[in-house]
Amino acid sequence: MIALPGRLLVIEGYDQAGMDSLAKVGATQASLLFKRMLGRFVDEAMIDIAFISLAEPPQIDNGAYAGVCWTGSNLFFSAADAVVQRHIDTCRGFFERGVPQAGSCWAAQLAAVAAGGSCERNPKGREFGIARKVALTLAGWDHPLFAGKRPAFDGFTSHGDIVTRLPKGAVLLAGNDFTPVQALEVRHGAGTFWAWQYHPEYDLAEIAALAMARQDELIAQGTFADAAALEEYHADMMRLHADPARKDIAWKWGIDDDLLDADQRTLELRNWLTHHFAA
Repeated sequence: MIALPGRLLVIEGYDQAGMDSLAKVGATQASLLFKRMLGRFVDEAMIDIAFISLAEPPQIDNGAYAGVCWTGSNLFFSAADAVVQRHIDTCRGFFERGVPQAGSCWAAQLAAVAAGGSCERNPKGREFGIARKVALTLAGWDHPLFAGKRPAFDGFTSHGDIVTRLPKGAVLLAGNDFTPVQALEVRHGAGTFWAWQYHPEYDLAEIAALAMARQDELIAQGTFADAAALEEYHADMMRLHADPARKDIAWKWGIDDDLLDADQRTLELRNWLTHHFAA
């Protein structure tokens, strides 16, 4: 376990409607998933959660935490509103304070936008299920975020927006054909933000539940031919989650240790913690 110099804050990206939609299909609340992933490496008693997207936002002391982690979200930078601006302002506050930040999906977009970049809806639609062939850039090969990572890998994913313009102070670390910015480091103000567009905190059961939550959109864009195809995917993901030795299901859907090996899947977060907090 890594001994932290202070508390960590996990910021829940979903609003109430988003959290309700996840609960309806049996998906885990995003902040709890992220806290669970952090608990592989640090004492969970040192982790707080802030619900920033609710009607009554929390008062966050940006000097009270050693580090901040951002979850995914049901919000969109391409449809920014006052709540999205609250995320941006909070992120900028941590940048100014020099507090290290990290996170998944929404976090990659937030890191870019808060530092002056931009995001738009992906014209290819929602990247869902597995982000295939995420490849490290030359900068990514040498970056401590990816120490010990394969140069090309798959990751769990679900997102509609993508980073379309990197801000000054950003370094592109990984991408694939569907989403050119799959990981980045942003240096802004006194702080740094390491972020990845995919979801190391997910497992097969979570992606199965998300398929049900996003089923109308996924069928409409052709990711699944119809409801029966989506239900087959859901059933197979749940079977493989229950029994990872089911090679037939893993082969059918092209799933390997990038996703099944939790140590490999969560390596980015371990590397962030080790780089910033390990003695």
